[in-house]
Amino acid sequence: WAFVAMTVLLSVSPGPDDVLVLRSSLRGGPRLGLATVAGVAVGTLAWGVAAAVGLAAVVGRSTPVYDALSLAGAGYLVLLGVVPLVAELRGRPGRPGADPVPLPASRGGAGRAFAAGLASDLLSPKIGLFYLAVVPQFVPEGASALQYSLLLCAVDVGIAVIWLAGLTWLAHVAVTWLRRPAVVRWTQRVVS
Repeated sequence: WAFVAMTVLLSVSPGPDDVLVLRSSLRGGPRLGLATVAGVAVGTLAWGVAAAVGLAAVVGRSTPVYDALSLAGAGYLVLLGVVPLVAELRGRPGRPGADPVPLPASRGGAGRAFAAGLASDLLSPKIGLFYLAVVPQFVPEGASALQYSLLLCAVDVGIAVIWLAGLTWLAHVAVTWLRRPAVVRWTQRVVS
């Protein structure tokens, strides 16, 4: 239960996955939000499996590999924020086909939303290091380290999926409520 409590706290702490899921949800509704959640889940599961079989240890011990992945991940997150800003400054909305990174579009784009979530987590070596550093502490003595590590990874991913799906739903509800004519009129009166 201590592991569950810890993963709940980590999941509800704001981070790049939350921002990415909210962005997808606001741009394309629950469909794109959930596609991003699926990409995040697959990326995290990949790190969990890599940690369980020892591949993440190689990344953790090799400073150049870790630094390269960290820089790629940071660059990817910067591009996710900069591309829409540049498009806005140029006075034209970014076209889904013109984005240099997999950004979700307002119509369609579930594959792009999935790819954005997947890339965000695959390019974050901190996830693998978390599994390497924390999960072994929760493996009971005498239990199969591989099987128990995979089980704990699945628990972590399950909790994260529940949280991120909840954010998707909250974003949808908030947008629906804010678009109601009475709310729009009230907002315009207050802001004017």
